[in-house]
Amino acid sequence: MARSTPKATAKTAGRSEAAAIHRRVAALFPCVPTTDGAGVKISRIIGTPRVGQIDPFLLFDQFGSDDPNAYISGFPDHPHRGFETVTYMLAGRMRHKDNHGHEGVLGPGGVQWMTAGRGIIHSEMPEQTEGLMKGFQLWVNLPAALKMREPRYQEFEADQLSLSTPAPGVTAKVIAGTLGNRRGPVEGISVDPLYADLRFEPKAALEVPVTTGHTLLLFVFDGDVTIGDVAVPTGSMAVMGSEGEALAMTAGAKGASAMLLAAAPIGEPVVRHGPFVMNTREEIQQALEDYYLGRL
Repeated sequence: MARSTPKATAKTAGRSEAAAIHRRVAALFPCVPTTDGAGVKISRIIGTPRVGQIDPFLLFDQFGSDDPNAYISGFPDHPHRGFETVTYMLAGRMRHKDNHGHEGVLGPGGVQWMTAGRGIIHSEMPEQTEGLMKGFQLWVNLPAALKMREPRYQEFEADQLSLSTPAPGVTAKVIAGTLGNRRGPVEGISVDPLYADLRFEPKAALEVPVTTGHTLLLFVFDGDVTIGDVAVPTGSMAVMGSEGEALAMTAGAKGASAMLLAAAPIGEPVVRHGPFVMNTREEIQQALEDYYLGRL
């Protein structure tokens, strides 16, 4: 079911970089402090009262604290159906365990792309009692045709996510999709995502080709980045307009760190009830029934 869409490359075919049409910032949103799981303190980027979802992204959280009281309770057993969860660790260790027999520990720099599909019950618990715990969790919707597929995992340690230098003074760790001459290890995702961790030295600039019409977001979690004439400060997400085939950005005087997200919108109805994301109310009711009757 993967969409046949052009991939991001170093240059757009048949057109010089100088002639590329750049995406412009359509909206800018700050993250919102909140809690989730068993009281874990997070900063919510997507899934807030102002930004409920941005097709196909349903939720995007940043967690980060060196206070064990802010994360030690973790995320005990909870269900999912109808979408995918992506956990990317910057620091700390998180143990994942589910009701299908899968268990593992995600360490610094590692990523887990879990396709919940027809349903899974899992937990995400800190594998530490002190020190820094920092990272991101992203929820990606599934199209109706894939919502009831069998669950699966794609997990990669830090050394399987190689660094590249797509421009002078810029390093990129690509989780999914292609940026420059590197392709991320996560494959077979229906919405054709680009998900990358970008690090900028002071005043460094980067231009990234993107597929026209794909949803395109940039979340800055350290420093600041300028896109066109819009400054994107720390803790803010820039939502780009759909017109254009490249994103040009420049870091501020102190450099920057940012997460780049792009994917094909699904364009289907979304009915959401907590950890269940389907297309109709009847499907949500069925998900709840299956969960309470132990059928996930």
